[in-house]
Amino acid sequence: MKLINKIQKAHSNKPSDYSRLYTPTAEIIEQIADDYAIEFADFVINDLSNEVYTTKQLLEIFKKEKGL
Repeated sequence: MKLINKIQKAHSNKPSDYSRLYTPTAEIIEQIADDYAIEFADFVINDLSNEVYTTKQLLEIFKKEKGL
């Protein structure tokens, strides 16, 4: 399933008559997620390439260093 479909599905579970997330908004969210993933991959490859961590540890280190 594509990320945009996952975003639409997650949003549609909200209890509201206006639960449909419009495609342009979902596409912006998808682009943000893509940019985040690329930045995270660069961080792992360039900054921590010689270390051994779990994926969860890597994400937590990344978020802490980026102030997220």
